[in-house]
Amino acid sequence: MFRNIKLSADVIVVGSGPGGATVARELTQKGRTVLILERGYDHRDKFYYGTYLGALRYSDRMSLLFTEEGLNIIAPIMVGGATSMYAGCAAAPPPWLKAKYGVDIDAEVKETIAELKILPLPADLRGMASTRIARAGQALGYDWFAQPKFMNPERSTCHGKHFKCQANCMLGCRCHAKWNAAEWVDKAIAGGARIRKCARVDKVLFEDGHVIGVEGKIGGVKFSAGAETVVLAAGGIGSPRILQKSGMNAAGIGMTMDVTTMIYGVTREKGTGREPPMSWSWDNPDAGYMLSTLTDPCLLYPLAAARKGIGPALRWLQWNRMLGIMIKLKDDISGGIYPDGKIRKPLTAADNEKLSQAYEVCKRILVEAGAKRSSIFMRPMIGTHPSATVRIGDVVDTNLKTEIDGLYVCDASVFPEALDRPTVLTIIGLAKRLAKTLIK
Repeated sequence: MFRNIKLSADVIVVGSGPGGATVARELTQKGRTVLILERGYDHRDKFYYGTYLGALRYSDRMSLLFTEEGLNIIAPIMVGGATSMYAGCAAAPPPWLKAKYGVDIDAEVKETIAELKILPLPADLRGMASTRIARAGQALGYDWFAQPKFMNPERSTCHGKHFKCQANCMLGCRCHAKWNAAEWVDKAIAGGARIRKCARVDKVLFEDGHVIGVEGKIGGVKFSAGAETVVLAAGGIGSPRILQKSGMNAAGIGMTMDVTTMIYGVTREKGTGREPPMSWSWDNPDAGYMLSTLTDPCLLYPLAAARKGIGPALRWLQWNRMLGIMIKLKDDISGGIYPDGKIRKPLTAADNEKLSQAYEVCKRILVEAGAKRSSIFMRPMIGTHPSATVRIGDVVDTNLKTEIDGLYVCDASVFPEALDRPTVLTIIGLAKRLAKTLIK
């Protein structure tokens, strides 16, 4: 019979994505004892990492996680969190985060940009078809720009060969050109932090209004861990679920997703499928959406397209000549994470209006870039950034503190509204600022 596992630390960090990894690294550097509890495993050294098999293995429910409305959510559960499967895009936080909510992370973001050398890809690596889309958009009056990246070709283990980034990096970057939060987990561990993998945290423990630790299971064995400070960084879905089980019923009411889809069109030339994803973008905050160059990886495309009918599915045969533009919506807060395990995310009338407007813009750009008008279609929508489920101003304050002393949340769940842009740089900025608060 197994005995319960008992652990302790100055600070417990639940989750090892960009929020958890950053807090852990920063606190370890200042001499705090940190325990990282990660629900998943570290897959980086496995033969399947960065492959289709790998993506199925380390995504929640093998990438078959859906809302009640049928919105597909790709949620990696692993050391490094979502940064193992993101497109490596970096965007500064929106101005309204400081102006409207009083959250100033400009210094932390600037520091991160310098440390990680965040820049657009060199012009020769942005992709000919992607650049053609950007030039077509610019010709129509849309100000497309080279997307800044957490990606440095000089870090690539393929360096010295002909480096050619492909969209498969969204399955996990095998050449190591793309920054992964797991790297900062490694640095935290090198500085003395401990990590327990396969650790599912069920709830937070507290007494007299102050946190005293967490409990859950590690590999099926019950555990408890004591600490005077707990930082939940389990993501837009994981963090509210832990809070709900801890008695905080306000968590999980309403959410955003940065609801995303791709618009495809077939051309006579090579398409965007084998080019770095999201190398060019156009941001339209007034209209509530952004566009970027992106195509589903080859073997994933038919799985998504088949939901639109036999015609779109058969265009898989033309995948090499397909142009793709991603639409990312600034969706309204709706639905939520429910205690019964269900996730609901209906689109509002305003969301559908934004989507319709963005679709028309994409069609004009694709035709200008050489796509056949009759070949253009929209793939089913996906939820790329589950967020705003533990919102600043509702569940946490501007310092990311909950109503329980010593209990903080630091991930996309704290966004007060949809970011409508890549989220990782904002999360890192929030985590660095939180670490400074905890150190004081």
